[in-house]
Amino acid sequence: MIEVRPFSTLGGADHGWLKAKHHFSFANYNDMSRMGWGALRVWNDDTISPFTGFDPHGHRDMEIVTYVRKGAITHTDRLGNVGRTEAGDVQVMSAGKGIVHSEYNQEPDDTQIFQIWILPNKRHAEPYWEARNFPKDRNGKLTVLASGRDGDTDALPINQDAAVLGGSFKAGDSTTYNLGKGRYLYLVSTDGKIEVNGTRAESRDGVAIRDLDSVEITALEDTQIVLVDAPDLDSVAA
Repeated sequence: MIEVRPFSTLGGADHGWLKAKHHFSFANYNDMSRMGWGALRVWNDDTISPFTGFDPHGHRDMEIVTYVRKGAITHTDRLGNVGRTEAGDVQVMSAGKGIVHSEYNQEPDDTQIFQIWILPNKRHAEPYWEARNFPKDRNGKLTVLASGRDGDTDALPINQDAAVLGGSFKAGDSTTYNLGKGRYLYLVSTDGKIEVNGTRAESRDGVAIRDLDSVEITALEDTQIVLVDAPDLDSVAA
């Protein structure tokens, strides 16, 4: 199945400094039909105003992946980590048994991010944070950015048999992605129209996929594509 979830149907909130759209139930947005997609629990599309951000707050037992679409995000936490992640790059925060962090846009322009939460396959792990620069010339293909799957040694590690992938595509570029049995795929195009097995999606729409062996993703306009390949909820730690 392929289900397109138009950007206009997403939940969200405008806090002034933060304009957020929620692909799944989050904060004050509650939709029992959109509680997650397999082990993928949260996908937020956030625009953060200059010199503002998320004040220190805590998380526990969640794998949090931030893909920076525009600008940069500056992270600090009480483990002593400090880092600035720029557009096209990724940071991972594994909350484990508990972590307190802040995320600020210290840039003169808006920062746009995808904030992705994945339920872990073990509880109360040691928390950690890491960021990595990825090549910007990955046109026409998907690169594994964060993963807990066997063999994804070049990706940022997470505690789940899941993967976050991203790529830059020009109009006309196409790629095939193979799914395993029982896998859940969720993808978003950041800037342009795409087709997934012939089904069209607009910029920032969510595309939920399962029960397919593979999908062909075609960019109809220049864009970036980000996707999560997640297992079902049986893999989530009790």
